[in-house]
Amino acid sequence: MMNNEKQPKMTSGDQWLVLKRLLRYTLPHKKSITFAMILLLLTITGTIVSPLIIQSFIDNHLTLKSFDKNDVMLIAITYISIQVFIVIVSYFQTLRFQEIALKIIQQMRIDVFTKVQQLGLRYFDKTPAGSIVSRVTNDTEAIKEMFVSVIVTFLQAIFVIVGVYIALFSLNRKLALLSLVLLPLFLGIIVIYRRYSADFYQDIREKLSQLNAKIAESLSGMSMIQAFRQEQRLQTEFEDINEGHYKAGIRNIKFDSMLLSPAIDLMYAATLVFVLGYFGFMSLESSVEVGVLYAFTTLIARLFQPVQQVMQRLSIFQMAIISASRVFVLMDDSDMEPEQDVQSKTEITDGKIEFKNVTFSYDGMNDVLKNISFTANAGETVALVGHTGSGKSSIINLLMRFYEFEHGEILIDDISLKSYPKEQLRKKMGLVLQDPFLFYGDIESNIRLHDKEMSAEAVRHAAEFVLANEFIEQLPNRYAQTVTERGSTYSSGQRQLVAFARSIATNPKILVLDEATANIDTETEVGIQVSLEKMRKGRTTIAIAHRLSTIQDAELILVLHKGEIVERGNHQALIAQKGLYHKMYLLQNGILDDSAQ
Repeated sequence: MMNNEKQPKMTSGDQWLVLKRLLRYTLPHKKSITFAMILLLLTITGTIVSPLIIQSFIDNHLTLKSFDKNDVMLIAITYISIQVFIVIVSYFQTLRFQEIALKIIQQMRIDVFTKVQQLGLRYFDKTPAGSIVSRVTNDTEAIKEMFVSVIVTFLQAIFVIVGVYIALFSLNRKLALLSLVLLPLFLGIIVIYRRYSADFYQDIREKLSQLNAKIAESLSGMSMIQAFRQEQRLQTEFEDINEGHYKAGIRNIKFDSMLLSPAIDLMYAATLVFVLGYFGFMSLESSVEVGVLYAFTTLIARLFQPVQQVMQRLSIFQMAIISASRVFVLMDDSDMEPEQDVQSKTEITDGKIEFKNVTFSYDGMNDVLKNISFTANAGETVALVGHTGSGKSSIINLLMRFYEFEHGEILIDDISLKSYPKEQLRKKMGLVLQDPFLFYGDIESNIRLHDKEMSAEAVRHAAEFVLANEFIEQLPNRYAQTVTERGSTYSSGQRQLVAFARSIATNPKILVLDEATANIDTETEVGIQVSLEKMRKGRTTIAIAHRLSTIQDAELILVLHKGEIVERGNHQALIAQKGLYHKMYLLQNGILDDSAQ
């Protein structure tokens, strides 16, 4: 089942909650932020003082034609010094804010990745891998842009507005008072933009997530796509999603183009006309100081600059809020891996396994296991057989604690499976799947799984034990031979042998084999069976098998059908029953065809 990533539309209240949660990431950096804000305040003070210095020069020297050498030199040196000071302080202020932003996003990505590692398999069953990657990379990158530019711009705008109005009131109190009407206009545009742009940006992020999911699916299944000639279908589906992303982007661009820069530019032009008109009318009654006019118009321009920047970055802010909400949805997901109720330091000693009336459902509605009960005594092999969908893999999933179960009980050494520390279960239970996963690295690291306590000798012994050393020794770099992503350069049989070595290297008490010899050729399988007999000595083994010839020596064979155990016993007893197992045996040996069933 695939999650379509559709989230409810965000209200203004939702956006405010997301912003507050984002700002919590700034708490560990309070000292750095305070220092950066002081630098920002110094920079803004310099930019506001500069026009006042020019105003003083114009009114006190230029218009009066009073050019005292010392005074003029002092004004020039002061002005140039302030500009140099602004450049230097601005550099360190920008650098500090950038460092803080990168540290915040670094921590956020660690938090998201850690959360992903803790999620249960139920979450990955319903969520495309590409959408998860999109949240960890693209969405956090959008959040980074907010901390890098938007927050700084907002702070700068606040400081500039306060500073400019202080300067305006010092120049002309009446006109400064009239210009306060600009503030509610600025705020109104911001509120309108945030209200209507949220839907656009949420649509864009969802389409981008779908794009990533489609790309990830295509790359992981490329061999199947080419084998079954699905290239055109996948291309058409990708084009449809891409077209949706394009249309969502165009809608947002049209909205931005209508509301942001044009609205602010229009307000600036109207304000400038009003200021010039005001001074024009004043000049009819009394003289107007040219320096004051220059300073007032310059400060008005300085007032609109940060507001213009805020408007331009509102799109980044809105994108970041939507992205953050998607990240937090992942971080708040309750589909966690099953928790253990560890009462004490419990250890697996014998490996006895017992299922008691276990019933399980993946979706909470349809039971895939119904009242499963059996016992695997220490050192015994229990084989699970049955047609596809009978519930074999579900039993292993529960035993490995991949999924939580509500009905029944699973015991290991007469102690509840839920009472063991997760580390103990992983250490004492060896798992080999039908399609083993190899990590990028080399052969040795894939066997030891980066266990620093495991010696190179132990790695080689494990490989020899399962006969993997025969092909490893023939590789150019032997155990240091590179393993590409998923081990794609190795045959299925070779990957399976490495998985066998990986499992036996930890010396587990319980072996879980999910059709472990399915991808190994007959000649190699004969050798593997010898190794498996040695591996099973002193270990409890739960094995799923489709080839009945591989489990004829099992102490107990469970035949499953539609989630229930319909037959149980050893090979000879089940053959004698002439039931489902007997029919499967005859079919595999070519004695019975499908129509005879």
